[in-house]
Amino acid sequence: MSTMNPMNTITRRHFIELAGLAGVATLAGRSARAIEPIKRSGPAKMRLSLLAYSFRDYFKEASYARKTQADPAKQIDMFQFVDYCADQGWEGAELTSYYFPKDVTDEYLRKVRDLAAKRGVAVSGTSVGNTFTHPKGEKRDENIALTKLWIDHAVVLGAPFVRCFAGSLPKGMSESEARKNCIEAFEECCAYAAGKRVYLAMENHGGIVAEPEGVLEIVRAIKSPWFGLNLDTGNFHTEDPYGDMVKCAPYAINIHLKAEIKPKGAKLGEPSDFPRIAKILREANYQGFVGLEYETKEDPYTAVPRLLKQIKTAFKAC
Repeated sequence: MSTMNPMNTITRRHFIELAGLAGVATLAGRSARAIEPIKRSGPAKMRLSLLAYSFRDYFKEASYARKTQADPAKQIDMFQFVDYCADQGWEGAELTSYYFPKDVTDEYLRKVRDLAAKRGVAVSGTSVGNTFTHPKGEKRDENIALTKLWIDHAVVLGAPFVRCFAGSLPKGMSESEARKNCIEAFEECCAYAAGKRVYLAMENHGGIVAEPEGVLEIVRAIKSPWFGLNLDTGNFHTEDPYGDMVKCAPYAINIHLKAEIKPKGAKLGEPSDFPRIAKILREANYQGFVGLEYETKEDPYTAVPRLLKQIKTAFKAC
């Protein structure tokens, strides 16, 4: 657990962008009772990145089993993904942990970082596939150890943050207990991340953070200046997903932009309103990366270039 004195008010450090690029966000003070929305001086500033997850069916190496058999001619590794981002004109590449070799080495991570620097692409972040709703014990310890490992990997990659999950509700456990477990695990990991100068960004990803109230209860409770929200625009399946984005955007340190949203009751997803999302982020004075996480059925090799044009137009016009 963090050893921070909960009675102190802490001024959050500047959220520094990668590879020597300009820092973008002065993070707001945090009180003992609740984190305040992030206060950033200057105008909104958004840069576009692409998530490796968008090409999840095509990675040659992956730390988990691929669900589909990809066309061998389209398979890529992490180096080729970085090259793809550079060739397509993305400013950043978010390097999803699942598509590194299972026992990835620091040497491999350094080579990826060096290629990104040579191609002028920022490593905008990385991720971990964790669950923090477990009670104290072996499972929680395993997930905390995994998260700390990817904090270390983020340092080598030069990534400013690690995207983390909260977790699902274990059978027989109350939501309040699950959130308490999650907060404890995050605070322990944030204490470790502070020593590495890496941020943890919790994603609104189902389970106990499926709706904005659950998200904000956790975000406001964690007593660490190294914590914030990874706002995924496609993960609220409520009656008003855009209204939910408005509530959560002030706490975001990273954005996952989806091509579709699926409101409550909808049988199929509908195209995301990129101009509306851009306006929400601008009104929250968001400063940081907006990463496309492509999940729909069309081949990403044809969809992603088209979406980049649409996103650039939408965010430039807002």
